[in-house]
Amino acid sequence: MTSTRQLFTQNNLRCTTQRIALFDTLCACKSHPTAEELFGMVKPAMNSLSLATVYNTLDALCEAGLAKKLPTSKGTCRYDADMSEHLHVRFQDTGEIRDVPMDLSRKLLDHLPKGVLIEIERDLGIHIDGINIQLSGRKANGIS
Repeated sequence: MTSTRQLFTQNNLRCTTQRIALFDTLCACKSHPTAEELFGMVKPAMNSLSLATVYNTLDALCEAGLAKKLPTSKGTCRYDADMSEHLHVRFQDTGEIRDVPMDLSRKLLDHLPKGVLIEIERDLGIHIDGINIQLSGRKANGIS
Protein backbone atom coordinates (compact mmCIF):
# COMPACT_ATOMS: atom_id res chain seq x y z
CA MET A 1 0.00 0.00 0.00
CA THR A 2 1.30 3.42 -0.94
CA SER A 3 2.02 5.80 1.92
CA THR A 4 0.81 9.38 1.90
CA ARG A 5 4.41 10.57 1.50
CA GLN A 6 4.90 8.37 -1.56
CA LEU A 7 1.58 9.50 -3.01
CA PHE A 8 2.53 13.16 -2.58
CA THR A 9 5.96 12.57 -4.14
CA GLN A 10 4.38 10.76 -7.12
CA ASN A 11 2.05 13.72 -7.63
CA ASN A 12 4.69 16.43 -7.14
CA LEU A 13 3.09 17.74 -3.96
CA ARG A 14 5.14 19.23 -1.16
CA CYS A 15 5.00 16.85 1.77
CA THR A 16 4.35 18.79 4.98
CA THR A 17 3.05 17.58 8.33
CA GLN A 18 -0.09 19.68 7.89
CA ARG A 19 -0.82 18.37 4.39
CA ILE A 20 -0.34 14.77 5.53
CA ALA A 21 -2.68 15.27 8.51
CA LEU A 22 -5.34 16.91 6.33
CA PHE A 23 -5.16 14.28 3.59
CA ASP A 24 -5.15 11.34 6.01
CA THR A 25 -8.14 12.79 7.86
CA LEU A 26 -10.01 13.39 4.59
CA CYS A 27 -9.29 9.80 3.49
CA ALA A 28 -10.64 8.43 6.77
CA CYS A 29 -13.72 10.65 6.71
CA LYS A 30 -16.91 9.40 5.04
CA SER A 31 -18.94 12.57 5.65
CA HIS A 32 -17.50 14.60 2.76
CA PRO A 33 -16.48 17.52 5.01
CA THR A 34 -16.35 21.19 4.11
CA ALA A 35 -12.99 22.93 4.51
CA GLU A 36 -14.21 24.36 7.82
CA GLU A 37 -15.29 20.92 9.08
CA LEU A 38 -11.95 19.41 8.09
CA PHE A 39 -10.19 22.28 9.86
CA GLY A 40 -12.20 21.51 13.01
CA MET A 41 -11.20 17.85 12.84
CA VAL A 42 -7.46 18.46 12.48
CA LYS A 43 -6.95 21.69 14.47
CA PRO A 44 -7.08 20.10 17.98
CA ALA A 45 -4.04 17.95 17.17
CA MET A 46 -2.24 20.66 15.19
CA ASN A 47 -2.40 24.04 16.89
CA SER A 48 -0.49 25.88 14.16
CA LEU A 49 -3.00 24.92 11.43
CA SER A 50 -4.79 27.82 9.73
CA LEU A 51 -7.98 27.75 7.69
CA ALA A 52 -6.04 29.24 4.75
CA THR A 53 -3.71 26.21 4.85
CA VAL A 54 -6.73 23.90 4.73
CA TYR A 55 -8.13 25.68 1.65
CA ASN A 56 -4.72 25.76 -0.07
CA THR A 57 -4.14 22.09 0.68
CA LEU A 58 -7.57 21.06 -0.61
CA ASP A 59 -6.97 23.04 -3.81
CA ALA A 60 -3.58 21.31 -4.26
CA LEU A 61 -5.09 17.86 -3.60
CA CYS A 62 -7.88 18.48 -6.11
CA GLU A 63 -5.45 19.78 -8.73
CA ALA A 64 -3.25 16.69 -8.23
CA GLY A 65 -6.25 14.37 -8.63
CA LEU A 66 -6.11 13.10 -5.05
CA ALA A 67 -9.44 14.61 -3.98
CA LYS A 68 -12.53 16.05 -5.58
CA LYS A 69 -14.55 19.13 -4.81
CA LEU A 70 -18.29 18.54 -4.52
CA PRO A 71 -20.43 21.70 -4.81
CA THR A 72 -23.58 21.82 -2.68
CA SER A 73 -26.86 23.67 -3.03
CA LYS A 74 -25.81 25.86 -0.09
CA GLY A 75 -22.94 27.49 -2.00
CA THR A 76 -20.24 25.65 -0.06
CA CYS A 77 -18.11 22.78 -1.27
CA ARG A 78 -17.49 19.43 0.31
CA TYR A 79 -14.49 17.23 -0.39
CA ASP A 80 -13.96 13.54 -1.10
CA ALA A 81 -10.67 11.64 -1.26
CA ASP A 82 -12.34 8.54 -2.72
CA MET A 83 -11.41 8.92 -6.37
CA SER A 84 -13.17 5.76 -7.54
CA GLU A 85 -16.19 6.18 -9.78
CA HIS A 86 -19.17 6.21 -7.45
CA LEU A 87 -22.40 8.10 -6.94
CA HIS A 88 -23.28 10.73 -4.38
CA VAL A 89 -26.59 11.96 -3.05
CA ARG A 90 -26.67 15.67 -2.21
CA PHE A 91 -29.41 16.67 0.20
CA GLN A 92 -30.94 19.96 -0.95
CA ASP A 93 -32.06 21.10 2.49
CA THR A 94 -28.82 20.51 4.43
CA GLY A 95 -26.09 20.43 1.77
CA GLU A 96 -24.96 17.09 3.21
CA ILE A 97 -23.47 14.62 0.72
CA ARG A 98 -23.47 10.85 1.14
CA ASP A 99 -22.01 8.03 -0.92
CA VAL A 100 -24.45 5.71 -2.63
CA PRO A 101 -23.47 2.15 -1.68
CA MET A 102 -20.92 0.82 -4.18
CA ASP A 103 -23.10 -2.07 -5.38
CA LEU A 104 -25.88 0.36 -6.30
CA SER A 105 -23.40 2.84 -7.81
CA ARG A 106 -22.01 0.07 -10.02
CA LYS A 107 -25.52 -0.96 -11.13
CA LEU A 108 -26.16 2.51 -12.54
CA LEU A 109 -22.65 3.20 -13.84
CA ASP A 110 -22.45 -0.20 -15.57
CA HIS A 111 -25.70 0.51 -17.41
CA LEU A 112 -24.78 3.87 -18.87
CA PRO A 113 -25.09 3.59 -22.64
CA LYS A 114 -21.53 3.43 -24.00
CA GLY A 115 -22.73 4.67 -27.38
CA VAL A 116 -23.98 7.90 -25.83
CA LEU A 117 -20.64 8.45 -24.09
CA ILE A 118 -18.83 7.93 -27.40
CA GLU A 119 -21.22 10.38 -29.07
CA ILE A 120 -20.55 12.97 -26.35
CA GLU A 121 -16.79 12.55 -26.84
CA ARG A 122 -17.11 12.93 -30.61
CA ASP A 123 -19.53 15.88 -30.54
CA LEU A 124 -17.53 17.81 -27.94
CA GLY A 125 -14.08 16.76 -29.18
CA ILE A 126 -13.10 15.41 -25.77
CA HIS A 127 -12.06 12.19 -24.07
CA ILE A 128 -14.11 11.18 -21.03
CA ASP A 129 -11.72 10.04 -18.28
CA GLY A 130 -14.33 9.33 -15.63
CA ILE A 131 -17.92 9.79 -14.63
CA ASN A 132 -19.14 11.72 -11.61
CA ILE A 133 -22.87 11.48 -10.94
CA GLN A 134 -24.51 13.34 -8.09
CA LEU A 135 -28.13 12.66 -7.26
CA SER A 136 -30.13 15.43 -5.60
CA GLY A 137 -32.79 14.66 -3.03
CA ARG A 138 -34.20 15.16 0.41
CA LYS A 139 -34.53 12.86 3.38
CA ALA A 140 -37.72 10.83 3.57
CA ASN A 141 -39.71 10.99 6.80
CA GLY A 142 -38.20 8.77 9.47
CA ILE A 143 -34.84 8.32 7.71
CA SER A 144 -31.74 9.88 9.21
